[in-house]
Amino acid sequence: MSDHVHDENCNHDHDHEEHVFLVTDEEGIEREMVMVFTFESEEQVYSVLLDRNDPEADGVIFRIEEEDGEAFLVGIEDDAEWERVTKIYEEIAKSENEA
Repeated sequence: MSDHVHDENCNHDHDHEEHVFLVTDEEGIEREMVMVFTFESEEQVYSVLLDRNDPEADGVIFRIEEEDGEAFLVGIEDDAEWERVTKIYEEIAKSENEA
């Protein structure tokens, strides 16, 4: 986990309005991911994150869960849930590209 605080005192260029998360991939590599989109399905909220340093890479979908007033990202392990949310996101992305 990074100890860097993103506030008005940090001295490098980036947009402080971004929702940036540190996500560890399957190989144990930490990546800065930016939340670019959220959507709902079956009373669950999902978020699409892009690699901040490789915005052309495919996005990753996480379920957003809340506990004790705090939100956190959860990987989707269930194949049926994964198929459902990727299909929804593909439709959303397709309609966004057509607009």
